[in-house]
Amino acid sequence: MESCESLGIELAVPEKDRPAPCCPHGPTLLFEKVSEGGGRRFYACSACRDRKDCNFFQWEDEKVSEARQLAREEENKSKMPPFTHREHCARFNKFVSLAVHEKRFCTECQLLLLPGEQAAHSSHRLMEVTSAQLRRPSVLLRPLENKKSNAQYLFADRSAHFLLDTLVTLGFKKVLCVGTPRLHELIKLKNLEKKEEPMKSLLLDIDFRYAQFYSQGEFCHYNMFNHHFFGGEAASKVLQSFLSESAGDKVVMVADPPFGGLVKPLANSFSLISHMWKAQQNGGSTVTEMPMMWIFPYFFEPRILECLPSFRMLDYQVDYDNHPLYKHGKTGRKQSPVRLFTNITPRDIVLPKEEGYRFCFACERYVWSLNKHCSKCNMCPSKDGREWKHCLTCEKCVKPSWRHCGACGRCALPDHPCGLSKEEQGCFNCGSLKHKRKACPQKDAQRTHKYGSKTKKGKKSIFAGPIHKAKAKRKSGAARRAKKAAALSL
Repeated sequence: MESCESLGIELAVPEKDRPAPCCPHGPTLLFEKVSEGGGRRFYACSACRDRKDCNFFQWEDEKVSEARQLAREEENKSKMPPFTHREHCARFNKFVSLAVHEKRFCTECQLLLLPGEQAAHSSHRLMEVTSAQLRRPSVLLRPLENKKSNAQYLFADRSAHFLLDTLVTLGFKKVLCVGTPRLHELIKLKNLEKKEEPMKSLLLDIDFRYAQFYSQGEFCHYNMFNHHFFGGEAASKVLQSFLSESAGDKVVMVADPPFGGLVKPLANSFSLISHMWKAQQNGGSTVTEMPMMWIFPYFFEPRILECLPSFRMLDYQVDYDNHPLYKHGKTGRKQSPVRLFTNITPRDIVLPKEEGYRFCFACERYVWSLNKHCSKCNMCPSKDGREWKHCLTCEKCVKPSWRHCGACGRCALPDHPCGLSKEEQGCFNCGSLKHKRKACPQKDAQRTHKYGSKTKKGKKSIFAGPIHKAKAKRKSGAARRAKKAAALSL
């Protein structure tokens, strides 16, 4: 998976008094193209990394005409759902009162149909819907699986039950489900089975289809990349009310973002939710941060801890039903790379022994059976589920497939290209080897808003700078490799 930084693009901090333009997914994010010759900032969609999914693009210093602004607003309105959340709730009440043979769901439009609407969908594939299916909309709805936008991978039952059992054990009475529809519906199903006080749950998700099944107090249409409530202030107040612990109900957040998403905007949104939670308390709590669980692949650990230092990564491996790799079984991996990141004390989260986890008394947390404690590092070092080994030269544990390279002065794969490591490449701005460009003290002074050579018409081309040359070089290299591979296959 390629990050923005590997493409020479960084997330930029916008000016406080300058609101970001909006696309159909809410306020856009400000990015900066980075190169040795300077940089230029632009706005792009917060939720979609592929321009095919959302083609919004605007340079920060670009002047937008009134006609273009009106056209943009019209396009945003055209992308809105056909019904409001309130209308969906009214439709659902009518739908549940229908006879079984009248309850129809259009699999193409992904819509619950009332009797008068079925004729308009006669050419589509319709199916009868049972009461049990209405209680499990994540099974009824077709998952959105675009990896570069709203990738929707659903927890396997094993992982969903583990999360719920853990939250119950820890004494939480309210669960804020951010992008976790399967956990939300499992909580509601458990409430139907139990006679004691039910656990409350609120789902925040960018998939508006769930508005068909949940009330306005159970679901909010929400973009976690820019902390945007599509329902406006009314939806924000629903969350504020939910976060209140006035009745003594402990609140926890469980978030499962798309794996292609940027860590910084996600961390910013979760921090804003935590601040909102803190503001709802009566001041008696000494806890400064809302209890949270963030589910993400283990290789994002450095970025997550950089943004949220109070978090720790647990060894628990999260599985998904509809992901080709991130699950156990014949079609997946032996170990899922998806982990739990949390600010809850690790020793309090008991991982199941029957699945291969054990408690490490030295680390004071539960770890995977192959994660052996290293006396030299004084920790259980494995991140990927394999048993790691200690390198005496590097003075740390590394992956079992890595070997120490004398030329590079570090451990790496045996067939790695020797040369400067990423840490030694230094800063684009000043050339220093002691820091990267994003930490350069001269970055703001040297950032250029306008660069590139003039075209024949006298206009500046955004593709005439060093970034375009680098892309052209990469493309030509890829073409040469493809040509060579074709020749070898003959």
